[in-house]
Amino acid sequence: MIRLIYISTARATLSSAELDGILRTSRRNNAAVNVTGLLIVGGRRFLQTLEGPSSAVMQTYERIKGDARHFAAVILDNRPITERSFPGWAMGHQPSGTLRGDATIAKDVAALIAPITDPTVRVYFAEFARKHAT
Repeated sequence: MIRLIYISTARATLSSAELDGILRTSRRNNAAVNVTGLLIVGGRRFLQTLEGPSSAVMQTYERIKGDARHFAAVILDNRPITERSFPGWAMGHQPSGTLRGDATIAKDVAALIAPITDPTVRVYFAEFARKHAT
Protein backbone atom coordinates (compact mmCIF):
# COMPACT_ATOMS: atom_id res chain seq x y z
CA MET A 1 0.00 0.00 0.00
CA ILE A 2 1.25 3.52 -0.78
CA ARG A 3 0.41 7.15 -0.11
CA LEU A 4 0.91 9.68 -2.89
CA ILE A 5 0.59 13.43 -2.32
CA TYR A 6 0.52 15.77 -5.30
CA ILE A 7 -0.22 19.38 -6.14
CA SER A 8 -1.61 20.76 -9.40
CA THR A 9 -3.11 23.92 -10.87
CA ALA A 10 -6.50 24.22 -12.56
CA ARG A 11 -6.49 25.89 -15.99
CA ALA A 12 -9.52 27.93 -14.88
CA THR A 13 -11.37 28.42 -11.62
CA LEU A 14 -13.87 25.60 -11.23
CA SER A 15 -17.47 26.33 -10.33
CA SER A 16 -19.04 24.60 -7.35
CA ALA A 17 -21.03 22.40 -9.75
CA GLU A 18 -17.87 21.36 -11.62
CA LEU A 19 -16.07 20.57 -8.38
CA ASP A 20 -19.07 18.61 -7.10
CA GLY A 21 -19.03 16.56 -10.31
CA ILE A 22 -15.32 15.83 -9.93
CA LEU A 23 -15.85 14.75 -6.33
CA ARG A 24 -18.79 12.47 -7.20
CA THR A 25 -16.78 10.78 -9.93
CA SER A 26 -13.67 10.54 -7.75
CA ARG A 27 -15.54 9.01 -4.85
CA ARG A 28 -17.19 6.41 -7.09
CA ASN A 29 -13.95 5.53 -8.90
CA ASN A 30 -11.82 5.50 -5.75
CA ALA A 31 -14.24 3.29 -3.82
CA ALA A 32 -14.22 0.79 -6.69
CA VAL A 33 -10.42 0.34 -6.44
CA ASN A 34 -9.99 0.77 -2.66
CA VAL A 35 -8.34 4.21 -2.87
CA THR A 36 -8.93 6.76 -0.12
CA GLY A 37 -7.73 10.33 0.32
CA LEU A 38 -8.29 14.01 0.85
CA LEU A 39 -8.56 16.90 -1.63
CA ILE A 40 -8.02 20.52 -0.59
CA VAL A 41 -8.76 23.30 -3.07
CA GLY A 42 -7.24 26.76 -2.73
CA GLY A 43 -8.23 29.04 -5.59
CA ARG A 44 -6.91 27.23 -8.66
CA ARG A 45 -4.48 25.06 -6.68
CA PHE A 46 -5.23 21.47 -5.65
CA LEU A 47 -3.48 19.40 -3.00
CA GLN A 48 -4.52 15.78 -2.87
CA THR A 49 -3.52 12.60 -1.09
CA LEU A 50 -4.29 9.20 -2.58
CA GLU A 51 -3.84 6.03 -0.50
CA GLY A 52 -4.30 2.38 -1.29
CA PRO A 53 -2.87 -0.46 -3.34
CA SER A 54 0.15 0.78 -5.29
CA SER A 55 -1.20 -0.07 -8.74
CA ALA A 56 -4.61 1.49 -8.01
CA VAL A 57 -3.08 4.71 -6.62
CA MET A 58 -0.70 5.06 -9.58
CA GLN A 59 -3.47 4.38 -12.12
CA THR A 60 -5.68 6.93 -10.35
CA TYR A 61 -2.89 9.51 -10.37
CA GLU A 62 -2.15 8.91 -14.07
CA ARG A 63 -5.84 9.39 -14.89
CA ILE A 64 -5.93 12.61 -12.84
CA LYS A 65 -2.71 13.84 -14.42
CA GLY A 66 -4.23 13.32 -17.87
CA ASP A 67 -7.28 15.46 -17.08
CA ALA A 68 -7.10 18.56 -19.31
CA ARG A 69 -8.77 20.74 -16.65
CA HIS A 70 -5.46 21.12 -14.84
CA PHE A 71 -1.70 21.11 -15.42
CA ALA A 72 1.63 20.99 -13.60
CA ALA A 73 0.79 17.96 -11.47
CA VAL A 74 3.81 17.40 -9.24
CA ILE A 75 4.27 14.52 -6.82
CA LEU A 76 5.34 15.88 -3.44
CA ASP A 77 5.52 12.57 -1.60
CA ASN A 78 5.15 8.92 -2.60
CA ARG A 79 5.93 6.23 -0.06
CA PRO A 80 4.88 2.83 1.21
CA ILE A 81 2.53 2.92 4.19
CA THR A 82 1.18 0.33 6.57
CA GLU A 83 -1.81 2.39 7.70
CA ARG A 84 -4.08 4.87 5.94
CA SER A 85 -4.49 8.44 7.15
CA PHE A 86 -7.94 8.66 5.48
CA PRO A 87 -9.40 5.17 5.87
CA GLY A 88 -13.06 6.15 5.69
CA TRP A 89 -12.90 8.69 2.87
CA ALA A 90 -13.21 7.63 -0.77
CA MET A 91 -12.33 11.32 -1.19
CA GLY A 92 -12.59 13.78 1.67
CA HIS A 93 -12.75 17.42 0.59
CA GLN A 94 -12.34 20.92 1.96
CA PRO A 95 -12.90 23.73 -0.57
CA SER A 96 -11.46 27.19 -0.04
CA GLY A 97 -14.07 29.64 1.13
CA THR A 98 -16.33 26.95 2.63
CA LEU A 99 -16.17 27.26 6.37
CA ARG A 100 -17.82 25.52 9.27
CA GLY A 101 -18.95 28.06 11.82
CA ASP A 102 -16.67 31.10 12.17
CA ALA A 103 -13.40 29.20 11.71
CA THR A 104 -10.79 30.05 9.13
CA ILE A 105 -9.94 27.64 6.32
CA ALA A 106 -6.66 26.85 8.03
CA LYS A 107 -8.55 25.95 11.22
CA ASP A 108 -11.04 23.85 9.24
CA VAL A 109 -8.23 21.91 7.61
CA ALA A 110 -6.49 21.56 11.00
CA ALA A 111 -9.67 19.95 12.35
CA LEU A 112 -9.82 17.58 9.37
CA ILE A 113 -6.22 16.48 9.76
CA ALA A 114 -6.15 16.41 13.58
CA PRO A 115 -6.50 12.60 13.75
CA ILE A 116 -3.63 12.07 11.29
CA THR A 117 -0.45 10.89 12.94
CA ASP A 118 1.87 11.11 9.91
CA PRO A 119 3.73 14.45 10.31
CA THR A 120 4.46 14.76 6.57
CA VAL A 121 0.78 14.60 5.66
CA ARG A 122 -0.14 17.04 8.41
CA VAL A 123 2.46 19.61 7.33
CA TYR A 124 1.55 19.51 3.63
CA PHE A 125 -2.14 20.11 4.31
CA ALA A 126 -1.66 22.64 7.12
CA GLU A 127 0.76 24.74 5.06
CA PHE A 128 -1.36 24.55 1.94
CA ALA A 129 -4.41 25.72 3.87
CA ARG A 130 -2.44 28.54 5.50
CA LYS A 131 -1.12 29.77 2.10
CA HIS A 132 -4.44 29.46 0.25
CA ALA A 133 -6.89 30.67 2.89
CA THR A 134 -9.26 33.23 1.45
